[in-house]
Amino acid sequence: MTVRHGPQGDDVLDVVPLGPGVLAGFTSRRGGGSAAPWEGLNLGSAVGDDPDVVAANRTVLQRRVGVPVVLATQVHGNDVVVVHEDSSDPGRRADGLVTTSARVAVAVYVADCAPVLLADPVARVVAAAHAGRAGLVAGVLQATVDAMVREGADPGRVVAAVGPCIAGRSYEVPATLRDDVAAVVPEAATRSAAGTPAVDLAAGVAAVLRRCGVREVHVDGRDTYADPALYSHRRAVHTGGGATGRFAGVVRLLDGGDRRGG
Repeated sequence: MTVRHGPQGDDVLDVVPLGPGVLAGFTSRRGGGSAAPWEGLNLGSAVGDDPDVVAANRTVLQRRVGVPVVLATQVHGNDVVVVHEDSSDPGRRADGLVTTSARVAVAVYVADCAPVLLADPVARVVAAAHAGRAGLVAGVLQATVDAMVREGADPGRVVAAVGPCIAGRSYEVPATLRDDVAAVVPEAATRSAAGTPAVDLAAGVAAVLRRCGVREVHVDGRDTYADPALYSHRRAVHTGGGATGRFAGVVRLLDGGDRRGG
């Protein structure tokens, strides 16, 4: 498991290495037009922000990656959809998106949950998964890897990147909830900075991916709760505002002449 701290990219996308012919990365607040309290590149359309501004922010991301960006309505479950073309389907409910097409990018948006990007650059299969506490327990990562395999991927070749998410030191939960998660993913059990029961999403995600056969996992390492450059739902609630935006993890296959990953 490789841990990478902090931005590695340009003014919109912090690029992560998932292999040749793949562009992948995570956004932050940088580069957007949303006003406070969503200030920055808010990509969430259901958090109270101006819909026109959100649409403009999504256009900024689309221009950066060079193709339409496909998102789904996320429900903290384990449903996975294979996307073959751009489709603005408001009824698409899924927490994992897979594609073999260079004509679209797949993405998930988050504000404490873990955005997980995966790629088999040989089979040319990529995926994005939304792995919060509930999705981790429900098996969204296993379902996403299984969907990739059905499209020709080999888990041993898959490279994964776990984006910024709330760290274990910041994710205090009741002991019963921590134990429920640990019963399914023991590696996610931890203690907060105050010594109370907590959940470590990144550690849990990495462990599940390894059990799926994914050997190369990059972990961003940034804590959304502690980093004001990132959106955090829990931080917004604790500071009294409650409203915050969403950043995203996005991945696409490049065509032969595209050099956007550089």
